[in-house]
Amino acid sequence: MSATALARAIFWVCLTVAAYTYVLYPILLFLVYSWVQMRRDLRYLIFRDNRRVGEAEDSALPKVSLIIPAYNEERYLVNKIDNVRALDYPPERLEVIFVSDGSVDRTNGILESVESVNMKTVFLQSRAGKANALNHGVAASDADILCFSDASTLFAPDVICRLVRHFVDPQIGVACGSVRLVGTDESRLTEGFYWRFESVLRLMEARLGATLNASGCVYAMRRECYRPLRIGELIDDFTAPMNARKLGYRVIEDPEAIATEVSADSIGAEFVRRKRLAIGSFGALKHAFGLPPLSFTSFAFFSHKFLRWILPLLLVGLLASNAVLTTSLPYRLVFVAQIMFYLWAALGFAFRNSIRSFRFALFGYFLVTVHLAFLIGFWQYLLGRTSSAWQKIG
Repeated sequence: MSATALARAIFWVCLTVAAYTYVLYPILLFLVYSWVQMRRDLRYLIFRDNRRVGEAEDSALPKVSLIIPAYNEERYLVNKIDNVRALDYPPERLEVIFVSDGSVDRTNGILESVESVNMKTVFLQSRAGKANALNHGVAASDADILCFSDASTLFAPDVICRLVRHFVDPQIGVACGSVRLVGTDESRLTEGFYWRFESVLRLMEARLGATLNASGCVYAMRRECYRPLRIGELIDDFTAPMNARKLGYRVIEDPEAIATEVSADSIGAEFVRRKRLAIGSFGALKHAFGLPPLSFTSFAFFSHKFLRWILPLLLVGLLASNAVLTTSLPYRLVFVAQIMFYLWAALGFAFRNSIRSFRFALFGYFLVTVHLAFLIGFWQYLLGRTSSAWQKIG
């Protein structure tokens, strides 16, 4: 095979996969979702089969342990404590466990000053990472339902009620909430826009029974589904639901269980988070082998997760192969389009402080940053350069 033929093959593979990941899969997902939703609506119209989950009486509500790991969270902790106190779940059926993972700021002092019969704190002497903190929190709890959150996350008052109602069904092992991001103008026009697209995909997948992972700041699970996390685990919200699936339980998402999370202050901070996410994602890839091979869940994982993780490698291949094929006009046009995209990203980086108020001005910079973070995270994973210690990104 000649160099030109090889470049042409690489070009078309990379272009096809990139287009499938961000364009064709969302369209296909929407078509399947629309068909399934139409069938469900017709069934309701004809048979009055109500699909909505009912609300349980207070006397039937299970005991819940809300576990909140924290590392140097003095910035958010007071608001989090007030938010927990405002939850409308019966206090006698809710225990709140804060786990301070070797915090060195005012976190421990704030937690020590809390006076509440249903709040307790586990103080860890050394910083060992979120997975270790979650393990300690679960060990300190005695409830049948475990709910997880972050110190920077604020729950709507009815979140826990909405999550636990699903466990009336013995097949449900994990119930995931929905996250709304708040932050700076920069994050709202970059990560916020990207997250809205991501949320739409996740909601359609959930309605098709293919919820792939939880949002780590708002999900609940049966205690028997929890398996102690490996120290150094970076994406517990992917591993924990996968463990539940392996035990034969279903994982669902409730879009009415709403939590508000603070996004990264800047694209640079988002780069740090995405790099750790990449390391954790490739480290947790082995858990996906437990999915039924011919299920829609496996198809969604391959299309939405795996291809997204390896896409940075394909984008490099697309640019490099396209550079060899510029003697042909169609290839030359695609090459120019790629150069213009990366130029857009470079201009966004160079003038990020002065153009951040313009809609989509920084979005190219954000997309390149996200994929670059995953590329670097992939190589760090291969080299074994991982760390379980938390890194503040806000």
